[in-house]
Amino acid sequence: MKQKKTTIGEQLASLSVKYNVYPAELFNTLVAAKEAGKANCEQLSVEYRGSIHGEAIFLIKKDNNVVVQFRVEEELLTRKDIRFEHWMDTDKIRKQIAKQNPAEPTSTLIKDLRIGMKKVNLDAQVIEVPKPQMVHTQFGNSALLTNAWIEDETGKIKLSLWDQQVNAITTGDTIQIKNATVAAFKGEPQLRLGKNATITVTQHDQAKAEKTAKTTSTKKVVCAVNSNPNQINP
Repeated sequence: MKQKKTTIGEQLASLSVKYNVYPAELFNTLVAAKEAGKANCEQLSVEYRGSIHGEAIFLIKKDNNVVVQFRVEEELLTRKDIRFEHWMDTDKIRKQIAKQNPAEPTSTLIKDLRIGMKKVNLDAQVIEVPKPQMVHTQFGNSALLTNAWIEDETGKIKLSLWDQQVNAITTGDTIQIKNATVAAFKGEPQLRLGKNATITVTQHDQAKAEKTAKTTSTKKVVCAVNSNPNQINP
């Protein structure tokens, strides 16, 4: 099947998204370059390279590196009725915008957590971290385990922490969790941290931080964890 030729509208819309300029501004730069030989649009420079068969040839550069060269019908450059928003309102351009500007992970409230949910992101306060206990896993390994309690303004939930994770947080810390899973333990929901999950202390308990600051330098704590009990060594 013959590939559909990209229109000048799609070409300019794509450049507008990639280099964060308005399509109307880029189009007007082409018009100016046609008259003056060269014109600038933010970080882009546009050069008019002549015309052939009623089409103007433009070369676009960024930092002296060629970005693209294409032709535009000279009649189009004289039009005053172009609806530039229509150039941006296509599936291709919307996908390009979404790809260049990925949405930040949505933070879930504890009250909205349900057993079976995956890739859960949330912000919470640590309200209790019990002393870890040595337990035997179903795979014959021994591991440290504690079930900390965390809360937000909507409720609280247990957070299962294994081995090196048990020292990652303390009571009073404000934490940010990403890519957690909501599992069931004795019929109750419980947050678990898989191999792709992270837990970050965004703010330490103030009283403990002040005490610690007297004896050691302050440092940011970021704990990227792998809490799959299947991988715990004896």
